[in-house]
Amino acid sequence: MRVLVTGHDGYIGTVLVPMLLDAGHDVVGLDNFLFEECTFGADVVQPPALRMDVRDVTAADLEGFEAVLHLAAISNDPLGNLNPDTTYDINHRAASHLAAEAKKAGVTRFVFSSSCSLYGRAGDDFLDEEADFNPVTPYGESKVLAEADMRKLADDDFSPTYLRNATAYGVSSRLRGDLVVNNLVGYAVTTGDVLIKSDGTPWRPLVHIEDISRAFVAVLHAPREVVHDEAFNVGITSENYRISEVGSIVEEVVPGSRVRYAEGAGPDTRCYRVDCEKLPSRVPEFKPEWTVRRGAQELYDRYVEASLTLEEFESSRFLRLSHVRELQENGTLDQDLRRRAPALEGAGA
Repeated sequence: MRVLVTGHDGYIGTVLVPMLLDAGHDVVGLDNFLFEECTFGADVVQPPALRMDVRDVTAADLEGFEAVLHLAAISNDPLGNLNPDTTYDINHRAASHLAAEAKKAGVTRFVFSSSCSLYGRAGDDFLDEEADFNPVTPYGESKVLAEADMRKLADDDFSPTYLRNATAYGVSSRLRGDLVVNNLVGYAVTTGDVLIKSDGTPWRPLVHIEDISRAFVAVLHAPREVVHDEAFNVGITSENYRISEVGSIVEEVVPGSRVRYAEGAGPDTRCYRVDCEKLPSRVPEFKPEWTVRRGAQELYDRYVEASLTLEEFESSRFLRLSHVRELQENGTLDQDLRRRAPALEGAGA
């Protein structure tokens, strides 16, 4: 199948692309490559790619593809809060526009990387895909709005699927240090402290990026009637943890480390547990393999192998918000997160 992956050069995309290639698909990427300097470990497998902003995609760019896997987005709450309107512009309006242009171009399958963040403030009950939405951030709200727009496009010729990913973790060539498991292990390795920045009570469903990637591949292979206009929570039901429990796991994995709560740490309004049984029951090809404990061990091993230091871990190389601010400060990005055109050498004032 000829497949376009938006955001292919990002944290998840660099893991997903090799899986798609191994499955025999003809893969093309689409990315603005904002994070191409944020490397960790192995080289990135680069398919042929369109270097462009997802907001600028037209039907002409999508002709000839049988499926679009849409990952490109403002990727977390702190970055989403930096400029909420830009978050809505990219995560909602551009995502909806991309789906509409894909339909216009004759693309038949569209798999959207949504998020369990759309459940937001939900308490202790397990939530399935029919649960109410209660997002508490622009990031979560943008996913609600995009899913709603895509549902309006679903018909006999265009089949969208919404993968509501749990909170991701795991090693990637575009490693993010701003995700809870990655972050806790990073601080434990570089300081000895498993530094928890909330009061530890919020629930989070957690999923390894390899399992997220497996979900995309499995849905792409599934019969259309099984996944057409369907939402799926992506994770493992038993892998819902309070943040304090994640801290304890990391403490056990990283020798000599200890849990410490940041000064003034308070509750986090984002609190949700999700039921993830629908996807493996409907799509048997999806077989998640990772647990948080195994993922923490993987991160520990790779951080130690890389001789990771605190200075490196807290740098813009691993923190998306810091990297974006750095690009804005040096004039590479404008306030709407668009790349500025390079100045012509010798141009007059």
